[in-house]
Amino acid sequence: LVTRTCGEKALVRRLIFDRPKRQTESDNLTLSRPHPLLSLVRSAHTKAAKIRWTLTDEAPALATYAFLPVVRRFLETAGVAVEAADISVAGRILAHFPESLTPAQRTPDVLASLGRLAKTPAANIIKLPNVSASVPQLQAAIAELQAKGFALPAYPQEPSSDEERAIAAKYAKVLGSAVNPVLREGNSDRRVAAPVKAYAAKNPHRLGAWSADSRSHVASMADGDFFSAEKSHVCPEATSVRIEFVPEGGAEAQVLKAETKLQAGEVIDASRMSAAALCAFIEQELTQAKADDLMVSLHLKATMMKVSDPIIFGHVVSVFFKDAFEKHAATFAKLGVSPKNGLASLYAKLKELPEAERAAIEADLAACYESRPRLAMVDSDRGITNLHVPSDVIIDASMPCVVRDSGKMWNKDGKLEDVKCIIPDRSYAPIYHACLEDCKAHGQFDVTTMGNVSNVGLMAQKAEEYGSHDKTFEIKAKGTVRVVDAASGAAVFEHAVGEGDIWRMCQTKDAPIRDWVRLAVSRARATGLQAIFWLDANRAHDAVLIAKVNEYLKAHDTSGLDIATMPPREAIKASMARARKGEDTISVTGN
Repeated sequence: LVTRTCGEKALVRRLIFDRPKRQTESDNLTLSRPHPLLSLVRSAHTKAAKIRWTLTDEAPALATYAFLPVVRRFLETAGVAVEAADISVAGRILAHFPESLTPAQRTPDVLASLGRLAKTPAANIIKLPNVSASVPQLQAAIAELQAKGFALPAYPQEPSSDEERAIAAKYAKVLGSAVNPVLREGNSDRRVAAPVKAYAAKNPHRLGAWSADSRSHVASMADGDFFSAEKSHVCPEATSVRIEFVPEGGAEAQVLKAETKLQAGEVIDASRMSAAALCAFIEQELTQAKADDLMVSLHLKATMMKVSDPIIFGHVVSVFFKDAFEKHAATFAKLGVSPKNGLASLYAKLKELPEAERAAIEADLAACYESRPRLAMVDSDRGITNLHVPSDVIIDASMPCVVRDSGKMWNKDGKLEDVKCIIPDRSYAPIYHACLEDCKAHGQFDVTTMGNVSNVGLMAQKAEEYGSHDKTFEIKAKGTVRVVDAASGAAVFEHAVGEGDIWRMCQTKDAPIRDWVRLAVSRARATGLQAIFWLDANRAHDAVLIAKVNEYLKAHDTSGLDIATMPPREAIKASMARARKGEDTISVTGN
């Protein structure tokens, strides 16, 4: 490693600046392809060359300690500085509460600074994976900082005063996917590096064999979910809208969000998930799993979808442990128990009770385990279930593990077994269903021969779900939620809602959609691969995007290119078929 680095350092100078130079002994190293760091250095080398390297938490923080010194030593030869930028959960918390800290403790808002930088051509940011904090993670971080002498206010989960609401609003900026929407100012172009793919093929990771008799499957709602209720609209001109709730009976409308500015050509869509339908669906699936002697699991993204998915998670917890929650409702209310925070939070709060009362409640919870189907585990040895912490099971990590492990998950005895995977909303659940069915039909994937799927992602300017957080609400009573055009007073959308329903609105600006199409065509042209837009004409939002994609493709030379549009279920089936034949595919997806 040292020999390679020393040899390459001399090459860095030459390759960055393209200066002719007499060959020396240190130049004897020849590169079969440009070193990955060279393109990074070239792009960073401006008058004041600087790369920002984000400091985050957990494993990426450990990797930074090991690797950042190597990167700095390598790049200093070219005069490129690597500046650390703290966007850890703790760093982001401290940045929002300068008034609670001493001058020596105060921390600048690095994320906001990087957000401004990301909108300039000078931006060159290496963003390591970061924690999208759930409420339990946020509370743990606050407690840790308080223990270290930072006089932070407690997180008010149910704020009842203006002061508490202001504190909760600040902490809300740290919850969930707080980083990516700020830094991902552009669309994404994700592809595996050829050497990485080659290494994986030569050194395949463990994959469990699949059986055609596997009982594992995905269960989703048949009605009442976001998919069924979605409505979409293209703004003909720039305007603004307000979101309001009209209680049943004609009472005065309550403003949920006073203003959302919209651009000409912007796509907005709104939907709601029925709490009653969700709970009925959960009860039905749990009952069926018990009858079938099948383990159950829940797969959401309660981190990025920081408003809607914790609510869904809480409903599953409440239904699974319905008998205990109903029997001890008064005690749970007194303790401030929120099912959104999971079982770990519940058990922690029970410690505040007298021993006899705590033991009685824990016995009732244990009885629920016995009367319900087996519950998939996150950590069998420590007794941590799928419902302990909302951020412990993230769908885009957990479902690939199901595929890897023969369609199974771990049970309480530390053994793998078939599992019912509950994914309530049908917007994206079909891709996971199709993947499991493909493995039943064709067996496990072969890493040594399979192709790969790169991705062109629509995410710029808080596209789609990225921008939904401040426009997602848990409805308190029966009535109607409507989106009203401020200029005309006309209702753009209306949804009848019930108590506990989740209502949300997303927005996608026109410029990111145009760029998304351009990037897809560019990648298809550069690679010669098939590019598939994952869009479902039967989904309101996707139907609008299909019209825009078809229109914007006309602005590009697509001769000789293989560009298709398919519903997500068909798109993943086509991509898997190609991958099994060793063919690569470009997925062009939303967020």
